[in-house]
Amino acid sequence: MRRFATLIEALDATNKTNKKVDALSQYFKEAPKKDALWAVALLSHRRPSRPVTTNLMRTWAAELAALPEWLFEESYHIVGDLAETIALLVQKEGKGTPPSLTRCIEEIIALKPKPEEEKKEYIISQWKTFNHFERFVFNKILTGGFRIGVSQKLMTRALSKAIDVDETILAHRLMGQWSPQTTTFERLILQPNPEDQISQPYPFFLAYPLEEKVFFEKEEVALWHVEHKWDGMRAQLILRKGKHFLWSRGEELITNKFPELEVLKDQLPEDTVIDGELIPFKNGVIGNFQDLQKRIGRKTVSKKLREDIPIVLMAYDLLEQEGLDLRQQPLWERQKKLA
Repeated sequence: MRRFATLIEALDATNKTNKKVDALSQYFKEAPKKDALWAVALLSHRRPSRPVTTNLMRTWAAELAALPEWLFEESYHIVGDLAETIALLVQKEGKGTPPSLTRCIEEIIALKPKPEEEKKEYIISQWKTFNHFERFVFNKILTGGFRIGVSQKLMTRALSKAIDVDETILAHRLMGQWSPQTTTFERLILQPNPEDQISQPYPFFLAYPLEEKVFFEKEEVALWHVEHKWDGMRAQLILRKGKHFLWSRGEELITNKFPELEVLKDQLPEDTVIDGELIPFKNGVIGNFQDLQKRIGRKTVSKKLREDIPIVLMAYDLLEQEGLDLRQQPLWERQKKLA
């Protein structure tokens, strides 16, 4: 925990990308592999579920700091971040050796089903044990608001530098639903089992708005590729080993939400990954996003719902063909293969 808190402090102290990458890379080289995997998880927004409410944390922190709750709330209002407010107001500088990052998170996970008094006793004990920045990081993990100015892309770049694996390959390995509780650093990152990778999507290519005036003044429009923006739900269809998987842009596996797409595994070549948009399509007419939401919000998809709101995948990119990653090829070449 101390090593990870030192890393977060170093990241917080600079806005220079290269320094952030160097600090992260050094951490990944030196940290035990279990801690390194939890660091990757935290920095890619895979946090343990919150074991206590923030209201309880505020009450306990005010009590430990011997402050009336109104004064704690005023301080919180000024600071603007609960984790930092508690770290500042609980003036205890621990002298003991903190647990490892892995053990700390395992204890937080185990805390969730316990009674309130046990939760209080554990959290206050940790506040007293940790030094200032360790306490800040501990609070960030507790609240689930782990945003420290480091993007997943930057973290992946640093990891790539530390273990000498290509960044695009790493980005692919880190996609999908995984947890340090169910995998290891070696199995996920260093030597992944191909069977574990069959459902993995690729990182989604995102769109960003252009400033029209700047664009037309500086760019030759003929060199650009222009497409219609479909008002649906972004998705990747993966066909590997006789199975099909459908992923949303939020890295949620949504295969069971759209069972009608299962036919594609028999109609398209194996080892294919298609990027596209899920859209309602009834009687040859494209529906709207409100129709799509009716499908997304249901736990079970009845036959009637499939008939009322049939879904198709509007395909616009081919990311993998015959098991080959096509992302380094120009878009026009990938779309020619797609057609």
